[in-house]
Amino acid sequence: MKSINRNESDILGEMAIPRESLCGIHTQRALNNFPVTGNPVHPGLVRAFGTVKLACAQTNRVLGFWEKSPAKADAIEKACGEMADGLLTEHIVVDEMQGGAGTSTNMNVNEVLANRALDIMGREHGEYSVVSPTDDINLNQSTNDTFPTALKLAAIQMLHILEGRIVSLQEAFQQKEKEFADIVKVGRTQMQDAVLTTLGREMSAYADVLSRDRWRVYKCEERLRVVNLGGTAIGTGLGAPRKYIFGVVDKLRELTGIGFARAENLIDATQNADVFVEVSGILKALASSLIKISTDLRFMSSGPEAGIGELKLPRLQAGSSIMPGKINSVIPEAVTQSAMLMMGYDTVIAHACSSGNLELNPFLPLVAKCLLDSCGLLSASCEILRKNCVEGLEADREKCRQHVESSTATATALIPLLGYEKTSAIVKKAIETGMSIRETVIKDKIIDEHQFDQLISPEAVCRLGAPALIETDSEKG
Repeated sequence: MKSINRNESDILGEMAIPRESLCGIHTQRALNNFPVTGNPVHPGLVRAFGTVKLACAQTNRVLGFWEKSPAKADAIEKACGEMADGLLTEHIVVDEMQGGAGTSTNMNVNEVLANRALDIMGREHGEYSVVSPTDDINLNQSTNDTFPTALKLAAIQMLHILEGRIVSLQEAFQQKEKEFADIVKVGRTQMQDAVLTTLGREMSAYADVLSRDRWRVYKCEERLRVVNLGGTAIGTGLGAPRKYIFGVVDKLRELTGIGFARAENLIDATQNADVFVEVSGILKALASSLIKISTDLRFMSSGPEAGIGELKLPRLQAGSSIMPGKINSVIPEAVTQSAMLMMGYDTVIAHACSSGNLELNPFLPLVAKCLLDSCGLLSASCEILRKNCVEGLEADREKCRQHVESSTATATALIPLLGYEKTSAIVKKAIETGMSIRETVIKDKIIDEHQFDQLISPEAVCRLGAPALIETDSEKG
């Protein structure tokens, strides 16, 4: 009867490993040493690692390293492909918070790929004389060039998803811009009534800020596609042949369709992590936009009877265990919290990237967690805001009309015709008498009802600048 365990050894001694496990001794030591969060590394990073290892394996094969064992080369490439496809993610079990600059993640990946390759070859797990996690899977590599390269690949792939979600959210606001184009409402500054606008114009502003966010996220790829793969430990390429160093990034570019380029200064690219700070800052700008938009939606839908009530958000769930009929703006609240968390991650990334020492930054596992989680948070936020909120937005036209007629903000529409002083007198009288601006000017026969309606029409309040009421000599000529 076979033992349920196999024995593996490293520089520190021996350890029993479950026979069927794809993990090995390095993974087990990491599990023992880092019971921190209970969460494994991000699945996107695992898949990206599979792709990076595949690029390395294919480059090594071209250079003849497994020329006498094509079956081993086939098995290694197949295992790497499976990891890239997400089929081996469950076996990458080390904690996302780990010391060692990501060595535990890299070794977990190496052991899983080696043992899966052994599976494919019909061999027993742990037969590292046939396929070695270090001498084969990690051939010509280091954690210090594969981990940051995998992180950049994972980030680019997640940013592509995020960009698509931003575009969809932007388009949803553009649709509402058209739908609400004719609804005049009170515009507010410093939370106080200011001047008239339309609900459509407010929606257009949200669409435009998201357009800028989308462009910034799109440009992130340029910052992330310069990698240090081939630089091995500190960027000198120690232990790797020149042909490998010059070819492995080309292979990665081939596999991904992403324009990866080898850094001109591999030492700089290995020790400095400033690009992650820059990308995180761009994500923080999007988070800021989402908070602003969500806050506005909550404000305009507040009440609804005893508040602003200009917008009706989709009614998704009961809002209280004690107040019957209460419905809360849960989607904007969830989006706001996610964006706030992302901003916290941005601060952590800045600290982690600034705390690197000499030739390496040991805190990239923390950067990976925060950056990839940020991408996921913002992608999900854009999706639920679009799907569960913006697409179902409705306007309360009557409430908007009531606000327009009762607010002194309406008086600003009279200034081009009557001037500031005369308009101020009208506002004063309306406040003293309790009448609306509309009632005041019509009762005093300052302007008639038709003129008033023209001044507060959607066309008038959206016009860029005031219409010329008095022609100048040059305009006459």
